[in-house]
Amino acid sequence: MAEIRDEILEELLKEYKKPEDLLGKSGIFKELQKRLLEKAMQGELTNHLGYEKNGKKVSDNARNGKTPKKLKTEQGIIEIETPRDRDGSFFLTVALFRFWGVLF
Repeated sequence: MAEIRDEILEELLKEYKKPEDLLGKSGIFKELQKRLLEKAMQGELTNHLGYEKNGKKVSDNARNGKTPKKLKTEQGIIEIETPRDRDGSFFLTVALFRFWGVLF
């Protein structure tokens, strides 16, 4: 597991003043969960397709936008965008959702 540098944490928490700034409805924790999960899903799609975004295609399959979804977590509902592929063969890793919550 990669270590998170102190500089990154300081940047994320530079405007922290009260617990709600971190854990509240619009707190940094909720946004961080959303961004981490979306980035992981993009990585899964890149692996599935076999090429980076805007890279040279290795098959006829390609990225095909995103679908809005809601993820129910212990901290509340997070609205995320799940990536799609053109031929519909991409499925997200179930392990991610077991860790993060229930997708609906």
